Amino acid sequence: MSHTEFEKTVEQALDSLDDGFLSLMENVVVVTADRHADEPDLLGLYEGIPLTERGDYGFLDLPDQVSIYRLALCEMCDTEEQLIDEIRVTVVHEIAHHFGIDDDRLHELGWG
Repeated sequence: MSHTEFEKTVEQALDSLDDGFLSLMENVVVVTADRHADEPDLLGLYEGIPLTERGDYGFLDLPDQVSIYRLALCEMCDTEEQLIDEIRVTVVHEIAHHFGIDDDRLHELGWG
């Protein structure tokens, strides 16, 4: 999948989420990249302070970041349908971390 198609698919995954859920996201940006520099098989990464652990943001605080990694996702999928599904799962998984949901709880909920 090309960079442009991948970004569009990530946007569609975000658009498929409940508007109420998205409206609760605070100071977070979602980006795409080919790979994580240190962990090439990583599918996605949340970097920031979960909403459950932070106070108010100050004037100069940078946004939290969700990164979705194109090549790792493309390599693990055999079909475009699988890839689209895995992108959505990865987006949901990383955004869940923004809300303070850890990997164990995600697995319990069927997202791991």
